[in-house]
Amino acid sequence: MAEQTASGYIQHHLQNLTFGKLGNGDWGFAHTAQEAKEMGFWAFHVDTLGWSIAVGLIFILLFRMAAKKVTSGQPGALQNFVEVLIEFVDGSVKDTFHGRNPLIAPLALTIFVWVFLMNAIDLVPVDWIPQLAAIISGDPHLFFRVVPTTDPNATLGMSLSVFALIIFYSIKVKGIGGFIGELTLHPFGSKNLLVQALLIPVNFLLEFVTLVAKPISLALRLFGNMYAGELVFILIAVMFGSGLLWLSGLGVVLQWAWAVFHILIITLQAFIFMMLTIVYLSMAHEDNH
Repeated sequence: MAEQTASGYIQHHLQNLTFGKLGNGDWGFAHTAQEAKEMGFWAFHVDTLGWSIAVGLIFILLFRMAAKKVTSGQPGALQNFVEVLIEFVDGSVKDTFHGRNPLIAPLALTIFVWVFLMNAIDLVPVDWIPQLAAIISGDPHLFFRVVPTTDPNATLGMSLSVFALIIFYSIKVKGIGGFIGELTLHPFGSKNLLVQALLIPVNFLLEFVTLVAKPISLALRLFGNMYAGELVFILIAVMFGSGLLWLSGLGVVLQWAWAVFHILIITLQAFIFMMLTIVYLSMAHEDNH
């Protein structure tokens, strides 16, 4: 029974608040994992969307506040923090991006701060926000996940947006012919036209897989690391409900130790997502004739 209770607790915390078309044809929230699954593609993870927008607004408001209070005299703590962050991102872009595009630095800054804030919600104890949501809604069994980056839909959404920019700038810089040539004439080439024609399918297969792997690896790397981190926090929380004093005490120690280590993970994952975006867009701007 204890194992089933622990299993149910874990499954409940890993289920999103899903809104979609129910089996009776009406639209509403799923009350079971099976109902959420049956909603299919046109279902919305309301908690993921809500928290993504919320931390995005926090990011905008903080930077707007810093911009409104900017001064050339003695800066405040917020202005100092924002300036250091902007200089760090700007330096990363200058070292990595070899083209000329005024969009890249603001995009990199947005990605780094937004992903970091979404990741940072994982440091809040796993039961606090879901229990608050259950109290407000009046539904004690409410599904409610609070870390958007533990949802592959969110990470894939961001990575596909980056992928769209990669395709756009590849075509803009190289032209349609250059982009198609990049996919079909590399990495293998030959001066013999017949041999080159025979190599086109091989080249396309290799280059297309490489191209598609960019958004997939970008999304799954962030999702996998954050999902694993969330799962560790949930497993530690299970220890508190064991009824054993020594196990609960060990859970407190592990909770703090993992939280301190997780600060490094959430920062590193935001940095990696930003850097890979810069690298991929830099490659898209390279016009190799």
